[in-house]
Amino acid sequence: MKILNFAHPLTDEQIREIQILVGVEITEVLETPSQIDTETPLAPQIEKMLDEIGFTALEWQTGTLLINLPSLNYSAATVLAQLHGRMGYFPPVLRLRPLTGEIPHRYVVTEILNLQAVREEARGKR
Repeated sequence: MKILNFAHPLTDEQIREIQILVGVEITEVLETPSQIDTETPLAPQIEKMLDEIGFTALEWQTGTLLINLPSLNYSAATVLAQLHGRMGYFPPVLRLRPLTGEIPHRYVVTEILNLQAVREEARGKR
C-alpha cells in the first residue's frame, strides 16, 4: 500500500501504527507538498499537485492508496473531489490526533476512515 501524504511528514512510528491498522505493508510514502496560493483559484492548483504525482489513469484506478489529507479544509475537500474523479471511489484517509501534554508536540494515528463505506451508508438516508 502507498500513502499519499499531503501533510506533515510521517514518522517511522506512525507508519508502523498504520501498518498494524490496515494489516498490510506500507511500500511507499509519497510526500506531496500541499502549499497553495490563496490569491488564485484552488481547483487548478490541486489538479496540478495530483498530476505531478505522475500516476497513470490505470494506477489511479487500481493502486492501493491511503491518503493523509492536507490540513487546510478547502484543500482537503478539493483533493477528495479530484481523487474520487480519478479513482472512481472515495479513498481511505488517515486520522491523526495530538497527544495532550507531550513535549515535543506529537501526533498518533487514531483510525483509518473508510470514506467509501461512509458514503454508501449515507446513501440509505436519501
